[in-house]
Amino acid sequence: MKVSIVTPIYNEAKSLPQLFNELTDVLTKQGSSYEIIAVDDASKDESFEVAKAHAQTDSHIKAIRLLVNSGQTAALQAGIDAATGDVIILIDSDLENDPHDIPALITKICEGYDVVSGWRKDRWKGGMVSFLKRKLPSITANKIITSITKVALHDVGCTLKAYKKEVIKPVELYGEMHRFIPFFAKLQGAKITEIPVNYRERKFGESKYGISRTFRVLLDLMLVKFLDRYFTRPMHFFGRIGFYALALSAISFAWAIIRKLGGESFIQTPLPVIGSMFLILAVMLLCMGVLAEILMRTYFAAKHERAYKVKDSVNL
Repeated sequence: MKVSIVTPIYNEAKSLPQLFNELTDVLTKQGSSYEIIAVDDASKDESFEVAKAHAQTDSHIKAIRLLVNSGQTAALQAGIDAATGDVIILIDSDLENDPHDIPALITKICEGYDVVSGWRKDRWKGGMVSFLKRKLPSITANKIITSITKVALHDVGCTLKAYKKEVIKPVELYGEMHRFIPFFAKLQGAKITEIPVNYRERKFGESKYGISRTFRVLLDLMLVKFLDRYFTRPMHFFGRIGFYALALSAISFAWAIIRKLGGESFIQTPLPVIGSMFLILAVMLLCMGVLAEILMRTYFAAKHERAYKVKDSVNL
């Protein structure tokens, strides 16, 4: 079994020497063939130079530098595309993930799981203030995400995860969808589990995460929900809302006519305008549904894919 370690980097020059040393030590003791793919997301510091220097002295290390800053998801996608291992493990470069947890992830993969996710069980420590400001929002976010994606993980945001190549290679990442890789793997029938992993405080630099990311996660979550239920039947999504709008339009017009029969002029009530707006919305949504269906058919035809995947067969 060959193991590929993919680590995205952005302004982590001071962390990289320790990261490479720990990864090399752990993977050498593991005894597996391995490679470490460091993807620099156009850092402003000397991160790529540090990665390049280590790659020149150790053939197990591969360094990639993106032309422009493209985000963590793009950096992970570049590393996954370059990976040649049977197992691909993602890990942050800021030393918060502990490389010494990697053997436990590999063990679970060998037990038959397709995805093994890290759970930073002891991440949030401290008193009530820490609980309210950090732990409670994190627990709430994970509950919402798992309830929508139906992937039962305590720590969706933990980068430290191991994947079999056949479940992660087909996944095409974009935007900031990296945190939902287990969900996309689930769509391919992946068997997923979770194990507690060590969490270490950041030693160098500062966190790249801010409150603005919360809103982006919520938007991505809406997309994930759509992909989960309506990816192959978008007309059911747009058509359902369109029929609701059409019903509201009919109610508005009917109410306006009833009031007209009671002696009230159409210009004395906004109901005709409201009915017209809902009617236009209904037509637009139904047209969007038709267009989405056409795009869906084009997608499957262009990629020569089917809307199903066969797990096993006999005498076929």
